[in-house]
Amino acid sequence: MGRKSLKGTRQLEIIKIFYKVAKKEGYENTSIAKIAKVMDINPSLIIHYFETKEDLTYGLIDYILERYLLIYTINHKDGVTLSDLQRTIEMLFSKKWNLLFDDGLFYTFYALAFREKRIKEKYKTILDSLRLALASLIEQCNEKKLIDIKDPQTTADLIFVLVDGAYFYLSLESDNKAYTERLDYYKNKAFQILGIDPLVLTDLVPVS
Repeated sequence: MGRKSLKGTRQLEIIKIFYKVAKKEGYENTSIAKIAKVMDINPSLIIHYFETKEDLTYGLIDYILERYLLIYTINHKDGVTLSDLQRTIEMLFSKKWNLLFDDGLFYTFYALAFREKRIKEKYKTILDSLRLALASLIEQCNEKKLIDIKDPQTTADLIFVLVDGAYFYLSLESDNKAYTERLDYYKNKAFQILGIDPLVLTDLVPVS
């Protein structure tokens, strides 16, 4: 168990450095040699865990999914509440969510998905997992009669159409005021889809 845990820890360390180097240098300019230089280790130690740059890329995409799914946290022992659902929407339409992963790398990998089947499958897994998690929150709120949504899966999909479209468009926006205003507009549209008044609930932790 200890050896397996050490391997996982080492792999995650390498993946995080790969992310930092690729974010700074660009994906195409990033190599195992450059990662090793930043880590001050021999490149063979990285190859021991990731034989190729492609293997590193797959690992990083899996890491993206893990980070994104962190927003789905239920804080009440009695299960999901309307506050949990609202907090999730607040998070989805926040700078904090958008900063979970660098836009440049996200869209670089997205472009690679059109050429590499495995990356395409991984991206599909990310998008499906996020939608399913939101649909589950909506369904649980339905069961408690906190909201009345006829098709939670379709509703979750519509909200993520808003999320995906918003961030692609806003990644081109350099005016902070305009960015914030548009993000708030899209967020309120998501609340309208859910039939939730965001001003009614007050026990939320502000999202920056």
